[in-house]
Amino acid sequence: MYKSVTPEEAVKVIKSNDRVYIQAAAAAPQALINAMSARHAELRNVEVCHLHIEGKAPYADPSLRDSFHVNSFFIGPNVRHTIKAGNGSYTPVFLSEVPLLFKRNIVNLDIALIQVSTPDKHGYCSLGVSIEATLAAIDNAKHVIAQINPRMPRTHGEGIIHISELDTLVEFEEPIHEHLMSEPTDIEIKIGDFVAGLIEDESTLQMGIGSIPNAVLRNLTNHKNLGLHTEMFSDGVIDLILKDVINGNYKGVNPGRALATFLMGSKRLYEYVDDNPFIELRASSYVNDVSIIRQNPKMVAINSAIEVDVTGQVCADSIGTRLYSGVGGQMDFIRGASLSEGGKAIIALPSTTAKGINRIVPYLKQGAGVVTTRAHVHYVVTEYGVANLYGKTINQRVKELVYIAHPDHREAIDREYFEATKC
Repeated sequence: MYKSVTPEEAVKVIKSNDRVYIQAAAAAPQALINAMSARHAELRNVEVCHLHIEGKAPYADPSLRDSFHVNSFFIGPNVRHTIKAGNGSYTPVFLSEVPLLFKRNIVNLDIALIQVSTPDKHGYCSLGVSIEATLAAIDNAKHVIAQINPRMPRTHGEGIIHISELDTLVEFEEPIHEHLMSEPTDIEIKIGDFVAGLIEDESTLQMGIGSIPNAVLRNLTNHKNLGLHTEMFSDGVIDLILKDVINGNYKGVNPGRALATFLMGSKRLYEYVDDNPFIELRASSYVNDVSIIRQNPKMVAINSAIEVDVTGQVCADSIGTRLYSGVGGQMDFIRGASLSEGGKAIIALPSTTAKGINRIVPYLKQGAGVVTTRAHVHYVVTEYGVANLYGKTINQRVKELVYIAHPDHREAIDREYFEATKC
């Protein structure tokens, strides 16, 4: 048996000037977040740090700036406004290294807010759908507050913790945050076709969430013996697993298992992964470790970008000087795939934004952040084709990338680049 308190009682341990870590993505414990935020009048200068989290982030309201400051390791939509408003900051960091910030006391934690499954008869809970840096946060925070939610699935892998490791327990049932996928557009379907054409049988896949990864997965039904080693996945992989397209038989790491560090999707996904030994979740320091990733032969990393210049520089965390998302795991997997035997590092994006702004550009916007360098990318894919940059000179790269830009802008992109480089 264990003692449970209310969310309001649990968060009384948080003091002014504390630093609080919140478990990421769909596992963000909303009841604890709401209770902490409700104490704003009593608190001053509390730093709230996390990766992307789903759900509401009331502490991020600029009117509460005296009480809370948001430190994003990956900027999600619900806290993006804090950067401009001045009640938030961005810490660029590889997803593989977020746990090290806590383990090395670079970022000292006072409180960890987490969400776990109901303990089993032996007293063990599961971190469920998100591990990322949470294990390191539990080990290094002075006080761990856990929301016990019977709706949290029990996932296999590294995220099993005994209830004795948790300082304060709150029983509170609520739905796990869902992230529902929209149907791919015609452009995204074309990109998915091109990317799928680069994937060989017996490859191991990394892909994020969104319409382009979904479009790729739809084109893999005739592939054989694929593996999954990815920082996260969503509903799109379920049918491929059920059809034995994804079975992990040829993986170099954790063969016969699908490996991730967090999950985000619909209720169907959460029900599928519950007590499913085929799905393993481990810390991002393992899943995103380049030396681990590269052990998978034919490792294919599929990532996106905000814009790519014609030399191959990839901007993925900002729009010019405007900070927008984060470094995440892109470089971890791009590098791991590049070093894998037969691996492929792919950046996939539409040639223009919905407003018609070019995303294949002669040069990046002033202040844009380079997440992936021109030396790391193998392939760039748009709806107009595939640019193979690996081993190519700058002039050859320009030709390849101009060719997959929007036809209405190719000549101008080419001209602008060479005019800018004349001097």
